[in-house]
Amino acid sequence: MTTRYLTVPEAADYLNTSVRFVRRLIAERRVAFHHVGRHVRLRVADLEAFIEAGRVEPVTAADVRRQLRKVG
Repeated sequence: MTTRYLTVPEAADYLNTSVRFVRRLIAERRVAFHHVGRHVRLRVADLEAFIEAGRVEPVTAADVRRQLRKVG
């Protein structure tokens, strides 16, 4: 089993975002990364974890009613 590492431009393509956004994630330490000499590499599994952490579950009508009952 091989661990795959991406360069910053490759990570931007993988996330379908700009290189600037990926560099900001790195600067803000919002995503795990590795230094290989002077180069920065991002593990695909770490990018997947970042994406999963931002997941927002859909809200159903039953959830809304349940929350309203708690308020009243």
